[in-house]
Amino acid sequence: MRKLRIVYMGTPDFAVYPLQKLLEAGQNIVAVVTNPDKPAGRGQKLQESAVKKFAVERGLPVLQPERFRDEQFLAELKALEADLQLVVAFKMLPEVVWNMPPLGTVNLHASLLPDYRGAAPINWAVMNGEQYSGVTTFLLKHEIDTGNLIFQQRVDISDTMTAGELHDQLMCAGADLLVKTVEAMAAGDYPLQEQVGLLAGREPKHAPKIFKEDMKVDWLRDLDTVYNHIRGLAPFPTAWTELKHKGTGECVSMKLFAVERMPGESDGKVRLVSDGKKVLDVHVKGGVIRIKELQLSGKKRMRVEEFLRGFHIEEYSL
Repeated sequence: MRKLRIVYMGTPDFAVYPLQKLLEAGQNIVAVVTNPDKPAGRGQKLQESAVKKFAVERGLPVLQPERFRDEQFLAELKALEADLQLVVAFKMLPEVVWNMPPLGTVNLHASLLPDYRGAAPINWAVMNGEQYSGVTTFLLKHEIDTGNLIFQQRVDISDTMTAGELHDQLMCAGADLLVKTVEAMAAGDYPLQEQVGLLAGREPKHAPKIFKEDMKVDWLRDLDTVYNHIRGLAPFPTAWTELKHKGTGECVSMKLFAVERMPGESDGKVRLVSDGKKVLDVHVKGGVIRIKELQLSGKKRMRVEEFLRGFHIEEYSL
């Protein structure tokens, strides 16, 4: 089996573990491409991406193009003479980049394609109450997440799993799948399956980018829908709601990190109930959502008991 020259492209934590597993498997990573350093935090200090930090620690060359069509970047990329490029949680690439290596560019996607194409497959799978998701390796082409499939691995989703927990499981499964994919391509023995026809006539489920209004909790929905919405956004980008302060009537925005689902009979009235000490419940259609961990704007994440010691909730209908 010949040793492929590989350029690895990725930015967040999700892309670090697959890179680590490739190196442990003895793969020849000739360079890493990641986002430029960006100012962040109160001091607006330049922050390196998770992938860059890892790559530098391992002594790997790092490219950080501002623009993928920049002539200098393209010349540097071509000079690497990569046989294959790997993309994990990265930006959309122009054809001049993804079509450069002889073997093309493989993307690791956090869903079982063709379902959940898009920017937020992990969140939407949990928000939609799916019982399983998975990871897919496929070859990039013009339309996003539509290239020919190579390998897939299913990962089960329990009914209490958060998006963060699914993220970690898919990251581990994806790392192993990417190593398997590279080894198969090096051996010249790998499947390529078109996505057309895999849906048996139905529309694929989508995973578009999530905006602030998508994250707001709609308490008028049924118990399971509300519960899945909150855990599907935990711990990031996080569901949010507004509650009234007793006495002032002021509406305060808060993020919801952890809740408990308590099925039961409902009188149809959607309302907020609290004992002022340990319990903060929202009665919805089909039962009760018990809030366990939250965060007020500008404050730290806290348990509900700590929150209720300093914030007096007014019970009211939503």
